Amino acid sequence: MSKTISDISEHMKAIDFCMLVSRAQDGSLGGRPMSNNQEVDYEGDSFFFSYDDTRMVEDIGRDASVGLTYSGAPAPDMARGAPGLFIHVEGEAKLIRDKGQFAAHWDESLFRWFEQGVDTPGLILIKVAAKRIHYWAGEDEGEVRVPDPAE
Repeated sequence: MSKTISDISEHMKAIDFCMLVSRAQDGSLGGRPMSNNQEVDYEGDSFFFSYDDTRMVEDIGRDASVGLTYSGAPAPDMARGAPGLFIHVEGEAKLIRDKGQFAAHWDESLFRWFEQGVDTPGLILIKVAAKRIHYWAGEDEGEVRVPDPAE
């Protein structure tokens, strides 16, 4: 059964943590776990907070192409022993340094990592706009069309 962008967004919200992969200066790939704080919209956008002085932010500043990989438990309607749900997003990252945007995407759980909230020195918001989403759900596999914002 094919999934829609809405279906995939709901799964991504429920999974929360993913691996964000960027390309380093030497061409190698670097990944790190990130929480989307259950904020994924139906156009395929995901939002992550980080510190501005990280290698990941440096990598994204040089090459905005990133990958997000999510892995979740099998849905209740899937066959026993099914491998679960896997989602891979190819996207374009944008670095946002606007406190107004920080506040719009802030979640109380973030105080664990950023004790001063949106006023945390060096805070940055990373928006990943999906370009292509591929999923595997048990025996079901597919690619979801991501709406082009220009359409």
